[in-house]
Amino acid sequence: MESKKGSPKRRRLVEHNSPSVFPSPQIIDNPLVPYNDDEDDERREYNNHNRPGECGQNVAGNGYQGLEEDDDDDDDDDGQGSNQEIRRSQIEPREDCPYLDTVNRQVLDFDFEKFCSVSLSNLNVYACLVCGKYYQGRGKKSHAYTHSLEAGHHVYINLQTEKVYCLPDGYEIIDPSLDDIRHVLNPRFTRDQVEQLDKNRQWSRALDGSDYLPGMHCRSSLVHRFGELTRKIWHARNFKGQVSPHEFLQAVMKASKKRFRIGQQSDPVEFMAWLLNTLHADLRTSKKNNSIIYECFQGELEVVKEIPSKVIADKKENGDAQNGIPKNTDGGNEHHDVVTETSRMPFLMLGLDLPPPPLFKDVMEKNIIPQVPLFNILKKFDGAMVTEVVRPCVARMKYRVTRLPQYLILHMQRFKKNNFFIEKNPTLVNFPVKNLELKDYMPLPMPKENEKLRSKYDLIANIVHDGKPKEGFYRVFVQRKSEELWYEMQDLHVSETLPQMVALSEAYVQIYEQQQWH
Repeated sequence: MESKKGSPKRRRLVEHNSPSVFPSPQIIDNPLVPYNDDEDDERREYNNHNRPGECGQNVAGNGYQGLEEDDDDDDDDDGQGSNQEIRRSQIEPREDCPYLDTVNRQVLDFDFEKFCSVSLSNLNVYACLVCGKYYQGRGKKSHAYTHSLEAGHHVYINLQTEKVYCLPDGYEIIDPSLDDIRHVLNPRFTRDQVEQLDKNRQWSRALDGSDYLPGMHCRSSLVHRFGELTRKIWHARNFKGQVSPHEFLQAVMKASKKRFRIGQQSDPVEFMAWLLNTLHADLRTSKKNNSIIYECFQGELEVVKEIPSKVIADKKENGDAQNGIPKNTDGGNEHHDVVTETSRMPFLMLGLDLPPPPLFKDVMEKNIIPQVPLFNILKKFDGAMVTEVVRPCVARMKYRVTRLPQYLILHMQRFKKNNFFIEKNPTLVNFPVKNLELKDYMPLPMPKENEKLRSKYDLIANIVHDGKPKEGFYRVFVQRKSEELWYEMQDLHVSETLPQMVALSEAYVQIYEQQQWH
């Protein structure tokens, strides 16, 4: 008969109702430092000491969260001291496991969801280090235990605690040769290593001999999966030369309520805006509306809105005064039949308007692709150029950048939707790959005392769109900062390219990094 303590139903009830005496192993406080097994040992000792029937208290009352309940739960306990001593001696850690030579690193893949391949449960899952499959538990009635007997595979790693066990014997294996597997399962970086990522020029080698370039946690599954994917991309000791984003995409699909789906192409601007805002909402502190996302990407605009008084009067007559019409307050004033309102607005990316292509072309012009310098379309944010808008009401807008972010995201608005179809503007934007100096093209606020005006940027990523609006595809150019080399990427296809080729494309989204040394 299965122990009630180890049943999934009881575990869910306990996890839902009990206070968190110990932090959940799914939450990593600091992913930049090595995993500490002491917490897990303390948790195990606590659970053993307060086991129901020994201390007279139930599990939920002790705050037990059902972490490693499968160790011996399936074994019959007759209460005799001799049997307990035998059981303790059987599970003592060993350094001389005879099955370590059966571990096959070629088949190990930790990029997918951690579900048992038989029960499809994500509780207490182990990976077989011989065949790479996932199985639940390690007690005598568990799927991992059964697999060890049927297939003769004896070495398993717990996907949460990273401890390795030999089945069916049940003892923990202590051997430093398994550390590389732990690092691939959950890559870890020190702060010094993170600072060296953009300086490292060394290529890494996968198990199959191919070379590859090594490329934050809270309760949010999206944050956890994003951090995990980032660490795996930059991990220099991977077993393979590529990383699958499957778990991250699953978290995206769930968090976006299937707005973004696996296998369905979406607009990168919509996805980036959603991702940055969602990550910020999950990472921000309670006292200050701040996060690493805002620290990196958020800038500020001064927005001057001019609305004709006649429009406001018409809206009031129709009872729509509250629908997008500002009141004459907070710096607003009325002058020459125009209501002017000035406000400050944070931004994560700047949308740039492309000039419309010519409607009628002669024979020669059909072979000419229209072009525009980036500096021309940046004048939208010089505080003087007027932008006409019709929603939520007719108004004249002026924008001026009052604070520059560390990473500046520019979005070229190529697609426009009319009543019948989506149109794409093919205009090429001429831009510098290095040393984009913004102060020469837009007025910027004076820096504070003892601070330098950092207005020069270098391009680090460029997303382009090829083809028709609904039939085209996206590519991305990414710079490897340590060598200042550029790579073109599309799905699994990665190839080195020249910086000149980056500018010869229909740029859609650009990311610039602020220079810190000038």
